[in-house]
Amino acid sequence: MELNNIIFSFALLFVGYFFKKYSLLTLKKNKFKLLSDNQFKKPQAFHETATYRLGGITIFLLLTLVFLFLFFFKNIFFLEYVSFCTLFFLLGLVDDFKIDIRPKFRLLAMIAALLILIAINDLYIEKSGLSFLNNLLAIDIFALFFVSLCFLFIINGSNLIDGFNGLLGIHAIIIFMVLFFINFFGENYDLTRVLFYIILLLIIFLKFNFPKAKMFLGDSGAYLIGALIAISSIKTSIANPSISPFFFCVLLFYLFFEVFFSFFRKIFVERKTPLFPDSKHLHMFLYKFLLKKYKTKSESNYMVSVYINLAYFLSLIPAIFFLEDGVFCRFYFFFMIIIYIYSYVTLQKDVRKK
Repeated sequence: MELNNIIFSFALLFVGYFFKKYSLLTLKKNKFKLLSDNQFKKPQAFHETATYRLGGITIFLLLTLVFLFLFFFKNIFFLEYVSFCTLFFLLGLVDDFKIDIRPKFRLLAMIAALLILIAINDLYIEKSGLSFLNNLLAIDIFALFFVSLCFLFIINGSNLIDGFNGLLGIHAIIIFMVLFFINFFGENYDLTRVLFYIILLLIIFLKFNFPKAKMFLGDSGAYLIGALIAISSIKTSIANPSISPFFFCVLLFYLFFEVFFSFFRKIFVERKTPLFPDSKHLHMFLYKFLLKKYKTKSESNYMVSVYINLAYFLSLIPAIFFLEDGVFCRFYFFFMIIIYIYSYVTLQKDVRKK
């Protein structure tokens, strides 16, 4: 690792830690309420004290420093990272500042932004692992909507699971670590550098979010991380064509399927709009189940992240060993769907009995 990379890495850790710490202290000292999450009755709220949604803002500002460093010292510039991250960070920031926007208008804004950004950045998916879908992806307009849909699932999935201490942060670190090593061994060093610094920023954030939360990501942070995951996964897939597309389906399974399952559950089972949040997600049922095991709500809160991310990490190991085997990854992806549904139904029954 080059000397200036090492120096910048330590400087980023140092600046990032103290920037978050003193930003938090300043807000508390001045009793700044605008970014404070004190809505305890929301379906997705599982905290008991007012907590600042400062994570997204601090990560975005530090990420800006990373992009400037890579541009001026390494001559590395990824327009797609800058454009997607900026726009989706701002979209999430609107909600963090408690500006009320109807869910359907927010969804339409996200779709419009995705269509424009994907077209401008010429992001594409060449192969899907399914012959009939590959033929459809050769049609430009279909490819544009398909990639937009993929982004939509991952970004909203990130926002959906961001309710427990460390759940999204740890989950994202696992994903970025896998992508980092894939690109490192694939000698895609420019992309590797970006992923390395993203991991550092998430580690700094976790210091303030896990096990006890001193700050939350907020919608701005969840959207930002979702955008980073989606872009990094597509760029890794393009740069490493020997890897099965279904491996990336396995890698992003939890973010994708949580939204997918929730969408169809609400429409076809509960007969209601899928645009509004509820408390019937896997991680929420797990939390209620863990309340019987652990003494406090705060302990049950962060243990949700431990259980889910440990299970997720262990489930990734077989796929990593066979990441170029399309048949294995395809069947393994469907196996994970069965495991998810079984876990969901089991936890739901347990909670209902209680």
